[in-house]
Amino acid sequence: MSLVKKIFERRSIRKYKPDPIPDKVLKNILEAGRLAPSASNRQPWHFIAVTDKTLKQQLSQGRWNRFIADSAVTIVGCGDQKSAPKWYRIDVTIALQNMVIAAQAQGVGSCWIGDFVEEDVKKLLDIPEKYRIIALLSMGYPAEQPKPKNKKAFEEIVHHDKF
Repeated sequence: MSLVKKIFERRSIRKYKPDPIPDKVLKNILEAGRLAPSASNRQPWHFIAVTDKTLKQQLSQGRWNRFIADSAVTIVGCGDQKSAPKWYRIDVTIALQNMVIAAQAQGVGSCWIGDFVEEDVKKLLDIPEKYRIIALLSMGYPAEQPKPKNKKAFEEIVHHDKF
C-alpha cells in the first residue's frame, strides 16, 4: 500500500489491542522523529517512550486522555525552548507527526493528546525545567476503525498563487 494511501486512511485511535509494539517497530517510529527536519538543524527535541503500566495510568488522569492507560506506548514530545526559542514548538510537532506517519505505515494506530498538566507530567517523568512538553502521542495496535470525519472541501481551503 502506498504511503499516501496510508496517510489518507489515518484516524485517531483511542482503543487499543493489548499487544505490545515490537522493539524494531517502535525504534522505527522514534527514528522517524529523530530524522525530522528542524530550524537550523537544532533538533530541539527529546522523546520519552512510556511503556510502564503504572506511569501510563498516571498520565491518563485527564478528562479526554483516559485511553493512554491502554496504549502500548505513549510518547511524550519535549522541546528545548532555549536552543531554538522561536521554532522549538514547530520542530517538535513536525517530529511527532513524522512518528504518527511512521506508526501508520507499520499498522500502529496513534492519537495526539493535548490533555495533560505540564508540571505534573514533568514531575512524574523527571523532565528538566528547561524543556516544554509539546504533546503526547498514544500508540498501539488499533482495536477500532473509526469512520472518516467530515473535512472541508479541497476547493474551500486550497488557493493557487493568491488567496
